[in-house]
Amino acid sequence: MRIAILKESAPSETRVAATPDTVKKIVAAGHGVVVQAGAGVSASVPDGSFKAAGAEIAADGAITSADLVLKVRRPTQTEIAAMKPGAGLVALLDPYGERGGIDALAKAKIDALAMEFIPRISRAQSMDALSSQANLAGYRAVIEAAALYGRAFPMMMTAAGTIAAARVFIMGVGVAGLQAIATARRLGAVVSATDVRPATKEQVASLGAKFVAVEDEEFKQAETAAGYAKPMSAEYQAKQAALVSEHIAKQDIVITTALIPGRAAPVLVTEAQAKSMRPGSVVVDLAVAQGGNCPLSKPDELVETGGVKIMGFSNLPARLPADSSSLYARNFLALLPLLADKETKAFAPHWDDEIVQGAMLSRGGALVHPHFAPKSAA
Repeated sequence: MRIAILKESAPSETRVAATPDTVKKIVAAGHGVVVQAGAGVSASVPDGSFKAAGAEIAADGAITSADLVLKVRRPTQTEIAAMKPGAGLVALLDPYGERGGIDALAKAKIDALAMEFIPRISRAQSMDALSSQANLAGYRAVIEAAALYGRAFPMMMTAAGTIAAARVFIMGVGVAGLQAIATARRLGAVVSATDVRPATKEQVASLGAKFVAVEDEEFKQAETAAGYAKPMSAEYQAKQAALVSEHIAKQDIVITTALIPGRAAPVLVTEAQAKSMRPGSVVVDLAVAQGGNCPLSKPDELVETGGVKIMGFSNLPARLPADSSSLYARNFLALLPLLADKETKAFAPHWDDEIVQGAMLSRGGALVHPHFAPKSAA
């Protein structure tokens, strides 16, 4: 099949969906690759590198003849219109975002797979783009916090006196949170973390951080089968808020990472809690694209209140474009065998495979994912 790699059009998106290494492997597997001119420039991958790997470079029209289109972010209406009916699409489609975009995919008869919906099973770990990108986001969140913070991270003992280590509090211990803990520890900070999922307590401790949570019976049942946090009761939230409020007031940096798929991000740091921090402290909100874990945060804008800096990052992986592109490209490469006929190499998704079924958003002119399909179809 002919696979098109498009240049990303979303504002401030620096990633690309393939690398010369993955292009070389895709071509070796018997497929053709066409890369839109300039697609990898922002990720430090010139067109010449793609061409040397076996790809065709097209200034325009890369999408029109493609059997499968690969992107990082969801396509524009113009890109959807240019795709031929029956073509495949793989991207981070933001399915819970603006509904018109996914309806347009179904109307255009595009077989679209949302990388967000790759099942969290062991066989699909190498395809899990959410995890690969969140890992880099957690790392970068600490680097951004260090840049905003006006002091050093590690304790320093000098002839002129001692500098105390920064106190960093990570709220939400998923993939991003765990990497944030590890990075802050490597920089020498005193790190603590919280999450409503009981399984994270041991993970936090294994990284050398202190776990902060109200550990009652509700806490012990606060995780879904898919590994996500359950919404907590008002009573638990009140108890946790009291404990967290006392803790936040003593912190230098707070990094929030909590997201619930398909819902607004839960508020973890209230306005009062943010203002209780001392001047010069920093709050970094990784959930700002879904409303934010702090009501004061604004997407990609630095907000200051009482000397406390609050920064919401809507796309941290794009601040590490070379590495994030490399990992995303490998996620797709792992998925590719499930999208092609082994003998003919044609675009032929393995419809009965649980990974394809879990990720498939639209097929044959209809939305087929259980979260979006009409009830009768579901």
